[in-house]
Amino acid sequence: MIVESSVDLPVPPDVAFAVSQTTGAARLRWDPFIRRQSFLDGATVPAKGVRTLTHHRSGLRMVSEYVSYKPPSNVGMKMVEGPWFFAVMAGGWRFSPLPDGGTRAAWRYSFTCRPAWLAPVAERIGRVVLQRDVDRRIAGFARGCADPQVLAAVDPDPQPTVA
Repeated sequence: MIVESSVDLPVPPDVAFAVSQTTGAARLRWDPFIRRQSFLDGATVPAKGVRTLTHHRSGLRMVSEYVSYKPPSNVGMKMVEGPWFFAVMAGGWRFSPLPDGGTRAAWRYSFTCRPAWLAPVAERIGRVVLQRDVDRRIAGFARGCADPQVLAAVDPDPQPTVA
């Protein structure tokens, strides 16, 4: 199953990309999904292969790994540990420049549920729940791209490093 939401923003792609990768207080200002998020294994910035631990506001937790990291155009992650009902969970951002200097940002989730006998029903329910979630997150992201505190916290050209 795939769910996706997009928004046009008045900021250039490098800024939109940087906002999408914020952590800490800046992330909490715009992202309604998370309670907290941290890098794992000594990493301090996002990069391909970096793992993160995310705690959802509901109490669920997920360890994800960056499978792609290509500023300022796209980023993708996959679940490596998480809620039992996901057989597969992945997400990604795409950032496309607009003629006016702004950006179209699209956020996509791809998932399958388990056990197999329950998947047809669980995935229909998951589609509704995750579509609502991704719509709320992209709306929050748009607010973040207009929030002076979030914008002050971003570095549109981070240097990836993994310790």
